[in-house]
Amino acid sequence: MSTVTPRSRVTVAPPSSGPRPRRRLDWRLRFAALSLIWGFSFLLIKVGTQGYAPFQVTLGRLVFGTAVLAAAMAVRRERLPRGARVWGHLAVSAFLLNALPFSLFAYAELTIPSTLAGICNATSPLWGMALSLVALSEDRPTRVRVAGLGLGFLGVLTVLGAWQGFHGLDAGGTALALLASLSYPIGWIYVRRTLAGTGHSHLSMTGAQLLLATVQLAVVTPLFTTLPAELSPVPLLAIAALGALGTGLAVLLQYGLVAEVGPTTAQMVTYFIPVIATAAGVALLGESLAWSTPVGAVIVLTGAALTQVRPKPRS
Repeated sequence: MSTVTPRSRVTVAPPSSGPRPRRRLDWRLRFAALSLIWGFSFLLIKVGTQGYAPFQVTLGRLVFGTAVLAAAMAVRRERLPRGARVWGHLAVSAFLLNALPFSLFAYAELTIPSTLAGICNATSPLWGMALSLVALSEDRPTRVRVAGLGLGFLGVLTVLGAWQGFHGLDAGGTALALLASLSYPIGWIYVRRTLAGTGHSHLSMTGAQLLLATVQLAVVTPLFTTLPAELSPVPLLAIAALGALGTGLAVLLQYGLVAEVGPTTAQMVTYFIPVIATAAGVALLGESLAWSTPVGAVIVLTGAALTQVRPKPRS
């Protein structure tokens, strides 16, 4: 679940004498819904992998998510973007923002609890801060942001129990979850460099991106998996919910929030996801929780928040 929001420019239309637009649900309620959806996504991944291979979980997730966006595009009469160059860049962003991280999280949760996967996801702003210092010349570091970066990664070491030599921790699964979190900011930096100012709507671009990610997984999945011997209904329902809600509906909610309250406020959802993921994993899946996990998560989120602090413009 991508928690890094692109910068958007919102245009305010002049008032008209036509019928008043239908009142939208308050943004705070939509913000809470998005937090819950993305927080429970890690639980749904865990349940899905109990009946299907990780690539199959990811493919199903993308199929259901793409179907939701296709329906939204049909209702709004949106068309897919045109141009070979745009589709080429969208294929790369589909891999970095969808196909790769979704698959990595699914494989990671074969060996690590969903609570740890949710906390690893919260490191995306930290990776984004570190990468932006190298890749984005306009994103200059400040002492506060650099301190947040160091504090955040100290929190990661706390979650992993570094002082115990990472005892009892599956290093491979944890590394996959952290790589998935790293993939998101890499993807958004790529999008900013290659797809900014194309003139296409966010819905159109995201619909095309999910479609391409679905095609990528449809090619890869048969090469590494076999058809399941039987259909497991509960994992299948989890995959359907993961795709329709955690991917399709969540994207619509995210971009609606960005347009209404701006990317900074919308990105605050990042700090609620690990809390909900941890609560869901412990309460519903019976996952164990050492003291270092919530303490480290608080440190990670504090560091991530500091990396988002921008210096005040000089008058």
